[in-house]
Amino acid sequence: MTVFEVWAPKAGTVRLELDGDVHPMRGSADGWWRVERDAADGARYGYLLDDDPTVLPDPRSARQPDGVHGRSALHALDPAGWTDRDWTGRPLAGSVFYELHIGTFTPEGTFDAAIGRLDHLVDLGVTVVELMPVNAFDGTHNWGYDGVLWYAVQESYGGPDGLQRFVNACHTRGLAVCLDVVYNHLGPSGNYLPRFGPYLTEGRNTWGRSLNLDGPASDEVRRYIIGNALRWLRDFHIDALRLDAVHALVDRTATHLLAELAAETERLAAHVRRPLTLIAESDLNDPRLITARAAGGYGLTGQWNDDLHHAVHAAVSGERQGYYADFGSMACLARTLTHGFFHAGTYSSFRGRVHGRPIDRSLVPGSALLAYTCTHDQVGNRALGDRPSAYLTDGQLAVKAALVLCSAYTPMLFMGEEWGARTPFQFFTSHTDPEIGAATAAGRKNEFAEHGWPSEDVPDPQDPATFLRSKLDWSELADPAGARLLACYRALLAMRRAHPDLTDSSLRHVRVDYDERSRWLVLHRGALRLVCNLSEDPVRVPVTGFSLLSWEPPTEGPTGTTIPAHSFALLADSPQAVKSL
Repeated sequence: MTVFEVWAPKAGTVRLELDGDVHPMRGSADGWWRVERDAADGARYGYLLDDDPTVLPDPRSARQPDGVHGRSALHALDPAGWTDRDWTGRPLAGSVFYELHIGTFTPEGTFDAAIGRLDHLVDLGVTVVELMPVNAFDGTHNWGYDGVLWYAVQESYGGPDGLQRFVNACHTRGLAVCLDVVYNHLGPSGNYLPRFGPYLTEGRNTWGRSLNLDGPASDEVRRYIIGNALRWLRDFHIDALRLDAVHALVDRTATHLLAELAAETERLAAHVRRPLTLIAESDLNDPRLITARAAGGYGLTGQWNDDLHHAVHAAVSGERQGYYADFGSMACLARTLTHGFFHAGTYSSFRGRVHGRPIDRSLVPGSALLAYTCTHDQVGNRALGDRPSAYLTDGQLAVKAALVLCSAYTPMLFMGEEWGARTPFQFFTSHTDPEIGAATAAGRKNEFAEHGWPSEDVPDPQDPATFLRSKLDWSELADPAGARLLACYRALLAMRRAHPDLTDSSLRHVRVDYDERSRWLVLHRGALRLVCNLSEDPVRVPVTGFSLLSWEPPTEGPTGTTIPAHSFALLADSPQAVKSL
């Protein structure tokens, strides 16, 4: 017998439709409805609320074979299908992340196809594969942040069994898996949760109505979210979760949802006997997220650090529009490399107010902050979805990589950046509702029109060509320029593995020297020094040492080292073989 249960406190009656037959369900005072029936794996079912004839999918559906508007299907992962019994996991410290989108990582856009490229990541030096959301969304392709059935795995990617095979394949190769999850809003198409209960509030954020985390009946909504997170970690053997835009989670309870989730994750980690990691995306610059609960924080393991991205990108590229306005100076870059946040109780011109709080470097390790030269957001939310490779020299790309990979932070790459991929990563959707699709396209064009972009230049997210343009072109690896940059990334990551000074996560041990006018910077990491020239001319930097790695060969003098334009050199106190890429 299978127990069918659904939380629907708004309904006066609830019925189960199972393979075409309708069965009444018993309600209880807590809003849950239940019934037991014989049902085989794969049986199609849904719920009928009150007198509405529409069969709605299960809010906790494990599988949606016919999309988010169709009936749910009973599904359980095959326990015998797991081959990772010896997997012991990976802690955040010492890891190297690689963010990818399953639909565009390969031409096929499936979990199984992505497995065929995992050896490339191992050879590169990656240790954690971070997947953009794979929960069920409307249509066939989407970034994933429009998910509406959080417990199901997108069918076009390969469904839940495909994800199981992918995790197995990663663990077999020593790769951990991080999954991007979205708990701050639901997508616009296929969201039937409000029909069942008070999942949403009247409040709104950038993407839609907010989740009910602290109002009446919010206890069950919180359990819905936490239960989903634990499902990925427990049932799918996922090692880490990246929590999307946690600043949009409105929770005024005494125990914030994030602290509750951290405690529950800690309990599960003890049971499965491997580290489980929670990483927040937040624009608050609030160190409480990654401060231990014993020290008054939320106890999350890590968070993305956009300030470091902005500091590196603005300094190297020269862009200063929008939120880059306060960034770009060498002083700003030095501050973020040594203190984590640039805005830490300081004025933000983009926000028009004081922003952030300082990190206590005696409590928070640098490894708790993820550093990157680009992400899906920083590329895809540009009007044209153009990557840095479209407007920077290869030397500038190499300098950006060196600054991130030699920092005290946990590095993360975005798919294709390691060879300077020329394909864009654009914003794409495939909403089946024509009105929602048209509104999404119009909204995208209007957003960038306000910043001076001609509307005809902004790609239509609903056009299938926008999705197809965003797929990686793996043939670019054969290009000499791409091969050279890839070799640089591999060498930098090899240096990180070989030298403990580069994985030392104490920010108190990091020192930076720089010259604002000449545009050079020296990042001191123990006995190693990363010397970067961000200018278009060679510069003489007053440091010496033995060159371990460089983009263009440096020239050493008695009192300094000359670094070519748009280049870096990693110097050491002791002699080692010079390797120039």
